[in-house]
Amino acid sequence: MHLEKEFDVKQAPDAAYRSVARDETLVTLFPETKTEIVASQGEQRRLRSHYTALGQPGVATFDFTFVPGGEVRFEKVCDGRVWRELTGRVSFRRRRKKDKKDVTRVRIEMDGRTKSLVPEFTIRSAMKDQLEQMASALRERLEQT
Repeated sequence: MHLEKEFDVKQAPDAAYRSVARDETLVTLFPETKTEIVASQGEQRRLRSHYTALGQPGVATFDFTFVPGGEVRFEKVCDGRVWRELTGRVSFRRRRKKDKKDVTRVRIEMDGRTKSLVPEFTIRSAMKDQLEQMASALRERLEQT
């Protein structure tokens, strides 16, 4: 399954990348959950997000890596319930609009493979919602800084 979302912000690509690399920004990427940074080493951060799904509490762990050149990669630490693999990236590209003003195109991509007993169509809608929430939270944060 591949999902992606793009939007423009007024910041330069390197400024947008630096904003995303801040711990305060990372914890806002999962707006409807309690999210915390549980490990930080060099260009890597591990986030733990506490959520409730179908009335049951759960914890999702994500590893974020800040790649030189301005890309953020992330990977879910799969617990064996739903996902076999879930990875993604956030990239930043300068783009000139028709009015000759430069903006930064922010692109969030996610690729995942579910466990064999979990058909992708059952999780696709929830993943689209999560991607929309991430994009909205990130756009709001980037427009504030």
